[in-house]
Amino acid sequence: MKVYVNENCIGCGLCESLCPKVFRLNENGLACAIENEIDHADEMATSEALNGCPVGAIEEA
Repeated sequence: MKVYVNENCIGCGLCESLCPKVFRLNENGLACAIENEIDHADEMATSEALNGCPVGAIEEA
């Protein structure tokens, strides 16, 4: 599994709070995802972030 954050991000921080191993807020206050393949152990939390994003900014790559 691999994800990215699109331009719809509003910087709410939900994804980072659900899965800090995959998401972080950058210097502009917007989320970004790690560029590597996501570890199997983190896939469930990543899916929760993807489905919970209030603006649909997280997409599978």
